[in-house]
Amino acid sequence: MTQTFPYPSFSSYVKARQPVLLRTARSLTANPSDAEDLLQTALTKTYVAWERIEDHRALDGYVRRALVNTRTSQWRKRKVDEFACDEMPEPEPVPGADDPADRQALRDAMWRAVMKLPARQRAMVVLRYYEDLSEARTAEVLGVSVGTVKSAVSRALGKLREDPELGIVR
Repeated sequence: MTQTFPYPSFSSYVKARQPVLLRTARSLTANPSDAEDLLQTALTKTYVAWERIEDHRALDGYVRRALVNTRTSQWRKRKVDEFACDEMPEPEPVPGADDPADRQALRDAMWRAVMKLPARQRAMVVLRYYEDLSEARTAEVLGVSVGTVKSAVSRALGKLREDPELGIVR
């Protein structure tokens, strides 16, 4: 039995934009399964509000906002299951210029450092540098001022510069 949606444009929107939206969700979570769940929740919220959304050209911004809000709510409700350890892991070796394994190790180290940022700063860094949104567009998506984006991103970049795991880049 084929399921039909009362909004054919919603299903076509999801088909067309799901890869981009999933990339955004992955940027906000620690693993791909959580990203898929996050996107599903955000799309459900979008579907429920579909008739109330006046400007369908701004759907990506609406879904991104739903992603960030949902992730923030999840983060606030999360169960703390991280434990301190007595010993720090070995730092990543200095990457070679053209070695794909070293480039991947650097990307992984960068992602781990981004994931250590507070949720709000992480969302701004992800939107600015992973989603390549302007400061103005990032501010619009998050519902904050451009100055807030500038200062929060500046503080986040400062924290990333201080991350010992990223010392290999300096």
